[in-house]
Amino acid sequence: MELHGERLIPASLEATWAALNDPETLKACIAGCESLERTGDDAYTAALAMKIGPVSARFKGNLKMTNVDAPNGYTIAFDGQGGVAGFGKGSADVRLSAAGDAATRLVYDARASVGGKMAQIGSRLIDAAARKITDDFFKAFEANLQARQAAIAGLEE
Repeated sequence: MELHGERLIPASLEATWAALNDPETLKACIAGCESLERTGDDAYTAALAMKIGPVSARFKGNLKMTNVDAPNGYTIAFDGQGGVAGFGKGSADVRLSAAGDAATRLVYDARASVGGKMAQIGSRLIDAAARKITDDFFKAFEANLQARQAAIAGLEE
């Protein structure tokens, strides 16, 4: 499975980069995320619950950031085990660039594979679920950034 996309984030490059590297922000924006804990400079463990078609599972996994080029982007590799539901693994390249004073262009290219019961669901259903999860993440991420900026603006007044 591959996902490619581009989003215009309504926040500065620095604010977007900071949020993309904040475990609490990411946890709040990833649907079903139960925990996201830093285990090293660029490494995290995660637990999340998800349902794709008829398969529900709790996944535990690892995230590792490589090719870090602050604040322009990184590659994030992930792998997760969901017990009898199966497993997932993949990576995503995330690139950021300023799009004016208060906006950031975020471009991503993700690749992922699944095994076990998840793989038996069918690629169309998995692809559709992945697109929905991605869209939901970015909607929550943008709302979180806007709320954060409003709070900062309120403190400055």
